[in-house]
Amino acid sequence: MMLEAPLMATHIYINLNLSSTATLLLPLSVSFPKPRTKTKPWKLRPVVASSSSYSSSSWSQNQIVGGLLLPPDEGNYTNSKKAGRVSPRKKRERVFFLDVNPLCYKGSTPSLHAFAHWISLFFSQVSHTDPVIAVIDGERCNEYRRQLLPSYKAHRRKFLQKFSTTLRSKSPVRRSHQVISDVLRKCNVPVVRIEAHEADDVVATLVGQVLQRGYRVVIASPDKDFKQLISEDVQIVMPMPEFDRWSFYTLKHYVAQYNCDPQSDLSLRCILGDEVDGIPGIQHVVTGFGRKTALKLLKKHGSLENLLNAASVRTVGRQYAQDALTKHADYLRRNYKVLALRRDVDVHLQPEWLSERDTLNDSVILSNFINSLGETQCLNQQYGSYPNG
Repeated sequence: MMLEAPLMATHIYINLNLSSTATLLLPLSVSFPKPRTKTKPWKLRPVVASSSSYSSSSWSQNQIVGGLLLPPDEGNYTNSKKAGRVSPRKKRERVFFLDVNPLCYKGSTPSLHAFAHWISLFFSQVSHTDPVIAVIDGERCNEYRRQLLPSYKAHRRKFLQKFSTTLRSKSPVRRSHQVISDVLRKCNVPVVRIEAHEADDVVATLVGQVLQRGYRVVIASPDKDFKQLISEDVQIVMPMPEFDRWSFYTLKHYVAQYNCDPQSDLSLRCILGDEVDGIPGIQHVVTGFGRKTALKLLKKHGSLENLLNAASVRTVGRQYAQDALTKHADYLRRNYKVLALRRDVDVHLQPEWLSERDTLNDSVILSNFINSLGETQCLNQQYGSYPNG
């Protein structure tokens, strides 16, 4: 279609016959140069829509881009440098990390039924075909931190390993780790377990490797220790027993809940301690040094190390806070070593772990697993508990 000056302006209507029952008229306003000016002719490229591709009913869910209605998939396209072409806007793919141990409890009671329930919901409602990497605590996983702080998780009794040296191999407790690993592998989920390392540290190390490859990360766990990893590219999805579903927890949720940056989360916990994990806070040695004081100081100085360095050369707060930071600096630095997730575990991301997960047999595998759990009912009745953390 060629339109020449000296026309000032006009309106053109493009008739799109989307189907036998629907017609869409798109107004297109075109402005032209003033008369008596030599210009090159304007070229208008007609918009073509195939009635076989898009029915009239599909347009109700389409997006509007540049004044034109586009199918849902085309809303993810952007103009390339070369005029007249469009290129897909690449969306960064997600990789899920599954923290297995906390999912094996119903409340504070060991339960393989709880694991089966949460993993079923996770596959069907959360991860779908996205890659999933499962991580389990290794043997003697708490030794490193207990050498720093003997009270670290001293009260916990983990049913996956507590009785491994005292019960017969046919015991369901002895078999629990292998059973869980087998189920996950049948569902095309790699299982990572590193000797003498907690799952948290393995996840933290692998998260860094996944981010370097350009993926986003979602950590599936109720463990609050993972909040120190939250960023624009790292989210948490938590099991919510009261609602019987998983719920995403993002950077926005964290800031709204704590009114501080996640970079300060670790420093804040070092000062306040963690009773669940057996880590005493500074309030146990300095009365009155609570959350409000800690937040105020960390917002000003950014991190625990910056705060301690500043307190060593000048006054940073009221006298009780100043005395606490100078007299108990080693106490707080020890807490930091215990609470900080390690990122140096000897584990290496495998390319096949990032493949799309085949979900074809999920329902059959999980149904068989649930049906086989009758023989493990005694597990919930015989052994103690430890709270999630």
